[in-house]
Amino acid sequence: MSEPLTGLDAAERHRRVAAAFADEIAAVTDWDAPAPVDGWVARDVVAHLVEWFPGFLAGGGVELPKGPSVDDDPASAWKAHSDAVQGLLDGPTADDTFVHPMAGEHRLADAVDRFYTADVFMHTWDLAVAAGRTATLDPEFARELLDGMVGIEDLLRSSGQYGQAVPVSEDADAVTKLVGFIGRDPAWRAPA
Repeated sequence: MSEPLTGLDAAERHRRVAAAFADEIAAVTDWDAPAPVDGWVARDVVAHLVEWFPGFLAGGGVELPKGPSVDDDPASAWKAHSDAVQGLLDGPTADDTFVHPMAGEHRLADAVDRFYTADVFMHTWDLAVAAGRTATLDPEFARELLDGMVGIEDLLRSSGQYGQAVPVSEDADAVTKLVGFIGRDPAWRAPA
């Protein structure tokens, strides 16, 4: 078994999470298949990640190069985007202070880790189930994310980025609890 994501630094965690997302991209056979996010299809899951994060970084003065269009080639768009993000984490500016008007002040690597890598991790579940697969997510990292989000639930829900929590059983595993917390039905499956 590989080392849990919780034991990794920001650069290595992103490398592993981005690779797992790329694996799910490679498994998609229908980019127009419904996804568990209301109104989204599989392509939209990739587009969301490729499109929102460059704007977030730009708000703090960091520019990512523009890659291929998700509409034309989701896999190439993801590779270019995730490689650019990895370059930030592996590069000389990773320890620089990043100041964002809405997210505050963080070390650049920590901002990427907290706001973006965690999002990729959660959306890996969306893409996997859109492709009719079972997502294999690190339960320790899911538990860590959930523990951090529970305390700011009202803020998260008021942001419009999370739907209402979907109830799950008390004895559900950490991934199921996280999926339910962020507003996904853990039992959701793409229509046949």
